Amino acid sequence: MQPGQASRLAEWISRYGLLLALVLLAGLLSCLTPNFATAQNLLIVLRQISINGILAVGVTYVLLTGGVDLSLGSVVALTGVVAAGFAHPGEYPVILAVLVGILAGSGCGLVNGLIVTRGKVAPFIVTLGMLTVARGLALVVSGGRPVSNLSSSFTVLGGGAIIGIPIPVLILCVVAFASHVFLKRTRPGRYIYAVGGNEAAAYASGINVTAVKTLAYAVCGGLAGLAGIVLAARITTGQPNAGIAYELDAIAAAVIGGTSLSGGVGGIVGTLLGALLMGVLNNGLDLMNVSSYWQQIVKGLIIVGAVWFDQKGRR
Repeated sequence: MQPGQASRLAEWISRYGLLLALVLLAGLLSCLTPNFATAQNLLIVLRQISINGILAVGVTYVLLTGGVDLSLGSVVALTGVVAAGFAHPGEYPVILAVLVGILAGSGCGLVNGLIVTRGKVAPFIVTLGMLTVARGLALVVSGGRPVSNLSSSFTVLGGGAIIGIPIPVLILCVVAFASHVFLKRTRPGRYIYAVGGNEAAAYASGINVTAVKTLAYAVCGGLAGLAGIVLAARITTGQPNAGIAYELDAIAAAVIGGTSLSGGVGGIVGTLLGALLMGVLNNGLDLMNVSSYWQQIVKGLIIVGAVWFDQKGRR
């Protein structure tokens, strides 16, 4: 194969390889499990990935800057509990519960961003600390018990549907579209790519690196808050122990979708495909009655493989 042909083939695989893998996996599962390709099951898959998809979109912002956020699962629990406290029947309008939950998540993200940028502490350490703090706050706010008795106008956000499409899926679509436009079509979005690609060059170009990184963490936290609201509405309670290890699935979806852990490379479309690939794989393995233990092993191997390909491509 000529060098030019090899280069074009590598570019094609980089651009469409994940989509091809998703199509092949779906085709294989359709042959192995007849129930996979039904409209009902496909809606179940979309509903299942909606929360992880929202989290994955949020963590993509942080990964693009070269950072990481390990506190997502705990922020989901905290914001779910906080929002549920404002979602009892006849007390407050549902919009207030939603806003309070998103603001609580954004606050956690803002604290992460400020400590990372102003305090010059490694993102891994900062967000690991927030993982513990947010989980503790969720237990304190809820008294260690689930927050129940939620209004129907709140729970519909997690269990309702519009023209047959689950509301969580619609929320994911809106979040993903808005984030794609923001990152690709606005100046702050391009700044996020610039900071992740070469922070020193971005600073020399006059970009406020501190503000850009802080924005990325705040958006990530806000979307984690939204995911916590959707989860609380779906299970009809605010669970202080919810969201355990959700951050790993979110980061995995983004990395599988082509977002580099080194920053500056990736996008929302790839993140969605990554989340969808993981959701399809999990659903197919469930339909084939594969043990959840083996599912964890498969997921781990996929994550390692995605990172290996990313590092190989950069070299």
